[in-house]
Amino acid sequence: MARATFARTSTGLGVALAIGLITAGGGMAEGQETIRLEPVVDGLVRPVFVTHAGDASERLFIVEQEGRILVLHADGLEEEPFLDLVGKVLCCGERGLLGLAFHPSFPDDARLFVNYTRRPDGATMVSEFRLGQNGRPDPTSERILLAIAQPFSNHNGGMIAFGLGGRLLIGMGDGGSGGDPQDNAQNPNSLLGKMLRIGVNGRQPYAIPANNPYAAGGGRPEIYAIGLRNPWRFSVDRETGRLYVGDVGQNAVEEIDIVVRGGNYGWRHFEGTRPYRPAGGLDRGTLDFPIAEYGHEGGRCSVTGGYVYRGEGVPELTGTYLYADYCSGEIFGLPEEGQQRVLLSTGMRISSFGEDEAGEVYVVDHGGAIHRVSGAAP
Repeated sequence: MARATFARTSTGLGVALAIGLITAGGGMAEGQETIRLEPVVDGLVRPVFVTHAGDASERLFIVEQEGRILVLHADGLEEEPFLDLVGKVLCCGERGLLGLAFHPSFPDDARLFVNYTRRPDGATMVSEFRLGQNGRPDPTSERILLAIAQPFSNHNGGMIAFGLGGRLLIGMGDGGSGGDPQDNAQNPNSLLGKMLRIGVNGRQPYAIPANNPYAAGGGRPEIYAIGLRNPWRFSVDRETGRLYVGDVGQNAVEEIDIVVRGGNYGWRHFEGTRPYRPAGGLDRGTLDFPIAEYGHEGGRCSVTGGYVYRGEGVPELTGTYLYADYCSGEIFGLPEEGQQRVLLSTGMRISSFGEDEAGEVYVVDHGGAIHRVSGAAP
């Protein structure tokens, strides 16, 4: 196992506000554990994401919540951080350095993009950095694309990723507190509670895709979809281009959505498929409901979205969407056809998943480690 060369400690991540007292059925099939996890690296501090640069280097880039991006090679971690933003980042709870995406043409286009909570005011920042001559991001090259005020300290979202069309997707929580008190998620003039989509090539600071729902007016042109509570982690299926989102629930239901352009995912009128605030509510026929949901039985409390498995190491998982619950530590699988089920109980606080260039999937333990998903032992 590759191992960090310096001692580190960690504490928990407040991705969910509380474990609710209401439970929902959720259609979760219990079954024999069918995967295992292979240790990759430990000794990390509050890791919240792992990804690759698409540059054929086989490196993994690990995001630590306090503001560091580390580089992992086959023989271990680099001693020096790839990028250190600790002085800019407000951590922790649901704040911090939360997202990382490399330009789809990296390293020919030597830019990477980050999502972090700004010190001291707690605003969400989406910024780009360029590589310097030393092959690392130049800390002075930061260019801010978006600065979004946050009324409360939770529901920061934080995930960013490029879709197959080369546009940058940005997951924004509803602004926090509980129950979306400002009704941000249904307000087309607010960027909170939304999936955003922008172009990062050409026009500065960013371009608006012409087919965004409000590109011609009626709302903020950056919006791609509305009605989300806290899309903490999402991913784009590298084969189909579908956008899978794990949207963290209030106190009853966790949901998995396939988000499409112009979709409305119901929050705060619905939590999953359950009415939440039906007074003056929305027409159910105008909404896009989850493809899967589960309740808070068994200590479950907060969904961590993952990836559709497209690797070669575990062929029986091909086409299965992998995700987890932060509180219970269970990893779930949702096949293209069939019911969601528990694949493994880990005891970890799973803050994220990640992919490498080959499509193998990694599990991020917020307690300080990264594991790779593997087939079950005989």
